[in-house]
Amino acid sequence: MVVLDKENFQAEVKEAKGLVLVDYWSQSCEPCKALMPDVHALAEKYVGQVKFAELDTGKARRLAISEKVLGLPTICLYKDGEKIDEVTKDDANIGNIEAMVQRHL
Repeated sequence: MVVLDKENFQAEVKEAKGLVLVDYWSQSCEPCKALMPDVHALAEKYVGQVKFAELDTGKARRLAISEKVLGLPTICLYKDGEKIDEVTKDDANIGNIEAMVQRHL
């Protein structure tokens, strides 16, 4: 998992080639923290096919808002720097996240 922040988001996500999954989370979001081990497991399953990254929105609120992340948990999939899909809030479960990845592989 690549840990994102304001400094590296552009290079790691917006300028990346291929698929990048970004897990937007915060310290105060219990559902986010509960989902994290499953997302890390997916990162291992899809190594070499999808780059997995995470962004703590508590440390990069403006960046999250600029990416139209208005609720948590939010998992976004980017392709060649463009957001192409996302699952949010109640839909953010491991089954839906993996289905989203599968749709774009």
